[in-house]
Amino acid sequence: MTQHLGEFEQMILLAILQADADAFAVAIIRELDQRAGRRVDRGALYKTLDRLEEKGLVTWSVEEPTPERGGHRRRRFEVTKSGMDALRASRKALFHLWDGLEAVLDGAS
Repeated sequence: MTQHLGEFEQMILLAILQADADAFAVAIIRELDQRAGRRVDRGALYKTLDRLEEKGLVTWSVEEPTPERGGHRRRRFEVTKSGMDALRASRKALFHLWDGLEAVLDGAS
């Protein structure tokens, strides 16, 4: 069964895909800000990432600490196959809902 995604969940999954190999918290926040114009604090991001992980839509791995990061580790996030399936289903549902509304949304009478 395909999981339904909320708007913020979709945005985070898409930001992870956009960030690709650099999908750490800072890069995800930057993608959301730059591409979607949505400012997100770390707490909200991590809460949603944890929820997405519980749903099986994301996974993460820990990068080894480096001197540049003061010896701190960081998590790199990846969208799972289930996450990709959920994104595809959400996109398809939205396209179906948008279909035929161009004139209404463009302001034509």
